Formats: sequence, structure tokens, C-alpha cells
Amino acid sequence: MTSKSTFIFALFFPLTVASLSADAETFQWKDSNGQTVVSDVPPPATAKGRRSIGGVKPAVVSETIPEKTADTPKAAEAPKTVAEKDLDFKKRQQEAKEKADKQAAEAEKRDNCERARRSVATLESNQPLSTLDDNGERKLMDSAQRDQELERARKFVADACK
Repeated sequence: MTSKSTFIFALFFPLTVASLSADAETFQWKDSNGQTVVSDVPPPATAKGRRSIGGVKPAVVSETIPEKTADTPKAAEAPKTVAEKDLDFKKRQQEAKEKADKQAAEAEKRDNCERARRSVATLESNQPLSTLDDNGERKLMDSAQRDQELERARKFVADACK
């Protein structure tokens, strides 16, 4: 028996709430630009063609005209056309792509700088290092080769870590 009660409650509760909100009074009038305005707020006293469309009238209705201040926003812009929306979308895509490219370039520069610094540190450590010769065999670096590689690595650090 409780499932029927729950079903009836679930069915009629939203209908009751919807009917209460439908009782709000609606007004229609023409504004100073000649456009028809439909609102639940009463029209100003200077509105042309004022009429109540329906609903229950509120107990207190203020018909005073609100004073305009300097910081009130101007009339809303006209809705954007599909072409304008498409152009805005493409512009946002291009900006996002440029931002991602810039971040990737900065990340690559940081990585190159870090590798160059590690190379300099390795070459300065005086640990035995080897290179591969033309036949692919390992050959220990002598001090002249080490100094030459160290100089080249330092120049790269100077260029990459600006």
C-alpha cells in the first residue's frame, strides 16, 4: 500500500508545484525602442500599451520608474550570427594552439638546458669517459678531447640557458 502512496505523491507533487508557479502575473508592454517586452515585473509608468497577460496580481505593485545611473549597462548586444560564433571559435582555437606551442617550446628549452648542464657536470667530474670510433668500438677520451667537449658543452649551456 505504501508504494501506491509514494507513486501518487511522486506524480502529483510536481504538478502541484508547477501550478503554484504558474499563478505569477505576467505583463506585456512596448518599451521606448518600440520592442515588445514580456516580463513578470510590472512595466514602468511610461510604458506604452501596458496590459496584464494573466495570473494573480501581487498584493503590492510599485510603479515608480527606476532612476538611471551612469554605471547601468547599455542595451544588450544583438545575438551573434553563426558566422560570428564560428569566427570566435576559430580565434579561441588558434589562441589555444599558440599557447600550447609556446609552452611546448619553453619546456623543450628547459630540457635542453638541463641536459647541457648535466653534460658539463659529467665532463667536469674527471671520471673516465669513452666515445665510439668509426668502427663502433669504445675508446677512452684523453684530456684534450675532454677539454674540447667541455668547451663545446659550456657554449651550448650559454646558448640554451638564456
